[in-house]
Amino acid sequence: MDIPVDYELLVRQIEALAQADNHWLPVLSNASACLLEAMDNINWAGFYLVDESARDQKTPELRLGPFQGKVACVRIPFGRGVCGTAAAEDKTQLVSDVHAFSGHIACDAASRSEVVVPLHCGGRVVGVLDIDSPLLDRFSAYDARGLESFVRALENCICWNAC
Repeated sequence: MDIPVDYELLVRQIEALAQADNHWLPVLSNASACLLEAMDNINWAGFYLVDESARDQKTPELRLGPFQGKVACVRIPFGRGVCGTAAAEDKTQLVSDVHAFSGHIACDAASRSEVVVPLHCGGRVVGVLDIDSPLLDRFSAYDARGLESFVRALENCICWNAC
């Protein structure tokens, strides 16, 4: 049985880490490390960021950002897979079985469940937080709400330079 994650503690940790340098790169790098360390039974934690050069294209894309875990997909079109769906719909995706998710992109065949939370700047989606698990039904509504609060903290403490 997984020990419930203390998301309030994670929020305080990332806020403290961001005080040293609030540029998006170190903050998101530390955020992915914090999540991998704090959460049981996950095999990937990281971010995909909107490729600003592709934002105005017919189908914008997400580009791999800071992460912890195995090698990952580099580009994901909006609307494809769990990450692309979360970005296109601007809605958290809680997927108990990724193989049952239409259009799932299998970057790591060991992943069985996933949660993805959109990340914003200036009211628009600038990326997503993606967490994968090798277990079916690993993530709960508690995790989704906790990760949403973690992402809101990121949004409030990151300096994006331009968004």
